[in-house]
Amino acid sequence: MASNMTNPANHLPYFFGNITREEAEEYLMQGAASDGLYLLRQSRNYLGGFALSLAHGRKVHHYTIERELSGSYAIAGGKSHASPAELINYHSEEADGLICLLRKPFNRPPGVQPKTGPFEDLKENLIREYVKQTWNLQGHALEQAIISQKPQLEKLIATTAHEKMPWFHGRISREESEHRILIGPRSNGKFLIRERDNNGSYALCLLNDGKVLHYRIDRDKTGKLSIPDGKRFDTLWQLVEHYSYKPDGLLRVLTIPCPQLGSENDNVVFNSRLPLPGTPSKSWAGGGIISRLKSYTFPKAGSKKLQGTIGHSPDEAPFNPYVLQRKRGLTGAEKGDQREALPMDTEVYESPYADPDEIKPKNVTLDRKLLTLEEGELGSGNFGTVKKGFYRMKKGAKPVAVKILKNESNDPAIKDELLREANVMQQLDNPYIVRMIGICEAEAWMLVMEMAELGPLNKFLQKNRHVTERNITELVHQVSMGMKYLEENNFVHRDLAARNVLLVTQHYAKISDFGLSKALSADENYYKAQSHGKWPVKWYAPECMNFYKFSSKSDVWSFGVLMWEAFSYGQKPYKGMKGGEVAQMIERGERMERPEVCPTEVYDLMKLCWTYNVEDRPGFVAVELRLRNYYYDISH
Repeated sequence: MASNMTNPANHLPYFFGNITREEAEEYLMQGAASDGLYLLRQSRNYLGGFALSLAHGRKVHHYTIERELSGSYAIAGGKSHASPAELINYHSEEADGLICLLRKPFNRPPGVQPKTGPFEDLKENLIREYVKQTWNLQGHALEQAIISQKPQLEKLIATTAHEKMPWFHGRISREESEHRILIGPRSNGKFLIRERDNNGSYALCLLNDGKVLHYRIDRDKTGKLSIPDGKRFDTLWQLVEHYSYKPDGLLRVLTIPCPQLGSENDNVVFNSRLPLPGTPSKSWAGGGIISRLKSYTFPKAGSKKLQGTIGHSPDEAPFNPYVLQRKRGLTGAEKGDQREALPMDTEVYESPYADPDEIKPKNVTLDRKLLTLEEGELGSGNFGTVKKGFYRMKKGAKPVAVKILKNESNDPAIKDELLREANVMQQLDNPYIVRMIGICEAEAWMLVMEMAELGPLNKFLQKNRHVTERNITELVHQVSMGMKYLEENNFVHRDLAARNVLLVTQHYAKISDFGLSKALSADENYYKAQSHGKWPVKWYAPECMNFYKFSSKSDVWSFGVLMWEAFSYGQKPYKGMKGGEVAQMIERGERMERPEVCPTEVYDLMKLCWTYNVEDRPGFVAVELRLRNYYYDISH
């Protein structure tokens, strides 16, 4: 079942989940259908929407609650509300278009959870399949992709899930659809859906008494799908699910999907609706067609069945703006018609060494002949400069960032620091951490790393005030995932700040600069410095300043400051204050104020990161989960 965070109504006792209109009426009749008795259920035709069922005059009235583009909820033509609960509270005091006030909630019976939608069970598998096939990811990179991009992936999957269904036959002619339906058993209600044209129009082909009927499915200007004068749906699978419950304008309900010729599902016959285990069959009957597809096996990427769909290259299928295509290898013009880019679309999402043909060198030293440097600098620091370059690997040249040590610097301590950073970075492999390719000793010492074109997060946000709160949340969540990985691998960063988070794209962040990092031995959970160094004190926890003690928990404190920087669009923390003044402020129990655009939920998390006592401060496992839930929440 979806978590409370994923569905903003799951925690409400009067929310019944994915029940039908008829089931809602039955429940309210059980409650004597007194005027103002109500319950909330999931909308079965609007993604992310709800339906309010309200009793009045011994009848039940139903109102659709749509999820608006802004993320708020409203009954058509009514006032917008931040959450379903707020909408319910409002209509408890104001009828405002409803037949009467909401007077009494009808709560779920004890032990009954909200009913999971037909798509929920399939969704996890579909997302995993999609990510595997589209980006060829596995292991850690696969898991990170799913966690960090789940809201976007869920939306993509919801609108393309029909491509995985045995009843979807793609672009075939009317004659061919009739031929396919009439092969094999000719049961009433046998059906398939075919594509009619490139404009997102389909046809539902349905067998009734030996004849095949054809119903147009058109897409309106808002993207909703419907048969003529029929109910409107966001997705084809919702449409199929609806008409497998009731005919509602068709001559009969949909019963058996017509399988594709030669498919593994040729002989599948679905049972009629089955009660869910452990629930009364009368009011909690199982779902329609989609609910019964759990045993369906996915076609492999590249099979003919997948033509024009997930995991197949776009040049092998006609372009359809409503079908999700793979992004790699598309031209600029084509990309304009595709979905928003995801981190996995970039070349640096997975390590080049994840490719079995690219063998990771045993030592960190690189061949200078394979490295070319470009003119101009990307940046500079105490150590020297950073330039863009290309490093030639077996599969072609990779864009890299090259940290070049000052030539005149013969200070062995700086070289030691560079080697130390290289040794730390070589051990790390995570999509949200800048990867090191190696070290090159030639005209100068050079540290060769992955390229992150957009540069430091603080500078990017200073120049791009249009970046949304959701986008910033997405980026800081990715940083928390990289830090959780460091925490799990016993690494302390010691220099976590917005200047050390680099952007590959506006939606993809990586942690960099491991000059101060320490790998802890297995029996230690902190590092103790011998003396105070040239430290970024405004990012440091009290125990770092007072006792020179560094741990993942002190990195959590720094992460709180990084979040403050991000939500203040790259402003300097504790502006105008000296290090000593900052320390005194913290000792007094004072903290930085909430940035103007920062949501209270994020500011509460910042303050939690700034918990004075290290034992009471959360670790990155808890911080990442809390950020993830908040990010999923605002994305849905």
